[in-house]
Amino acid sequence: MRAIIMKETVKKVSAWMASHSSTYVIAAALLAFLLPEVFGWVRGDVSSVILGVIMLTMGLTLSADDFRILFSRPWDIFIGACAQFTLMPLIAYLLTVVFGLNPYLSIGIILVGCCPGGVSSNIMSFLCKGDVAFSVGMTTASTLLAPFMTPLLVWWLADTRIEVDTLGMFRGILLITILPVTVGFLVNRYASRHRWYDDVRQMMPGVSVTSLALIVGGVVSQVKPQLMIHGMGLFLLMLAVVFCHNTLGYVLGYNVGRLFRFSLAKKRTISIEVGMQNAGMATVLATAFFANDDILARTPEAILCVVPCAISCAYHSISGTILAGLYVRYDERNNNHAGQ
Repeated sequence: MRAIIMKETVKKVSAWMASHSSTYVIAAALLAFLLPEVFGWVRGDVSSVILGVIMLTMGLTLSADDFRILFSRPWDIFIGACAQFTLMPLIAYLLTVVFGLNPYLSIGIILVGCCPGGVSSNIMSFLCKGDVAFSVGMTTASTLLAPFMTPLLVWWLADTRIEVDTLGMFRGILLITILPVTVGFLVNRYASRHRWYDDVRQMMPGVSVTSLALIVGGVVSQVKPQLMIHGMGLFLLMLAVVFCHNTLGYVLGYNVGRLFRFSLAKKRTISIEVGMQNAGMATVLATAFFANDDILARTPEAILCVVPCAISCAYHSISGTILAGLYVRYDERNNNHAGQ
């Protein structure tokens, strides 16, 4: 009896964490800023493993039906993937020029722009009555394309003063995304017939949110010295850049849907999918390839590249929740007018 109560409690906590992910991530960031030693262990290979856990939880939600979506709706997925890997990288690059960012801050926001769609975008699409199947298809497609597209786009758009290890990034993304997603998919395929598996899957959102919070906390603990040196100005600057990047992604993504005469549900979905990036992946890639211990020993300022990624981790969750809420409120208002 006690085990059943414990299991149900964990499932409820997991559901609560998934619906309040932005609050949880912000709390971790504040704790890391005040007590950086709490998250001092979250760096390097540990961050990569934690991101792998996040991607594993994504794989556990995938089924053969989700992959059938990729082949049954190729035109929709193609449009979505093109929007994902053109709009967000180019917006990021233009913002580095408009705001006059230094090379390290530039590579950070470019990394965010070149990463695939965020896993939580599927939840946001569900909340705002979007096309959830289309959302899952877009996230899956962009994640599978990431090992090829992300390194190439970063190499193309990055400041020439920054060395980009495209081959190493390709291998890294394979290990921390494709491999765990594949393992998760296989587990889901062969374990879903067991009664206990559904309980495990319901606990995964909490694991995913906790993992993202750990990554953000680890980054904040690392960048605190630079934030203290540069003051509030650096934080506000990057918050403005992240706000513009994310918001323009939502707006332009929605207009891509309008251009191709998508249904209202699909327009909302492509808006969210394009605007919300896998900033956790960008954070790990920034730490591994542009701010690792060897690079920081030579250039301490390189740690700045993870600041845009860390801010994006928290901000995308907040903005996605707000946008989904605005869509729902719009529907409620229209329904009320129709009923009068």
